[in-house]
Amino acid sequence: MADASAGGAGSVTSVSRASAADSAGNVAEEFTVEASPPDREGLSEVASYGSETVYRFHRSQERPCVCERIETFGYPVSDVRAADGSLHVSFHAPDPETVREVVAEVRDRFSGVQLRKLTRADGDGETDLAFVDRSRLTDRQREVLRAAYERGYFEHPKGANAGEVAAALDISPSTFREHLAAAQRKVLDAVVTA
Repeated sequence: MADASAGGAGSVTSVSRASAADSAGNVAEEFTVEASPPDREGLSEVASYGSETVYRFHRSQERPCVCERIETFGYPVSDVRAADGSLHVSFHAPDPETVREVVAEVRDRFSGVQLRKLTRADGDGETDLAFVDRSRLTDRQREVLRAAYERGYFEHPKGANAGEVAAALDISPSTFREHLAAAQRKVLDAVVTA
């Protein structure tokens, strides 16, 4: 499905899949796309509704999909979409630790897995969690953040200024500020937009 959304084919929506395999051990999956997806072996057109077309493909039951891996934890997948070559899967979990476990398991089995958004359902208001996906940071951005934090750059009063942290990293102050700003944007994006 992610492949079908690549190359300007449009977003993949209305994903459904069979709950059991057929007699050949294959599971059928269907999805709707606004434009024609790239030619893919095993992809067949099922129906067309105006500008949207429904496609079906079969995969071996032996080749589990991301959704099935998530559901082995006992949490049904609530939404599946694909856009620009990326698959977006949603599920509801009781706490951040469960999300970490599920994401770690899926990352072990599939490449390119990223947690894009973690939201908390309205409840008693005791917590307001935000998950920061540190894999979005480059190694250099992590190094700069860690050095700044360890040297008290974010404390008031500051334990170290930009020049001191940059010197410890053997980079110029302007390079330090550039890496720090990029890292802060990525970290704050998860906090502010959650």
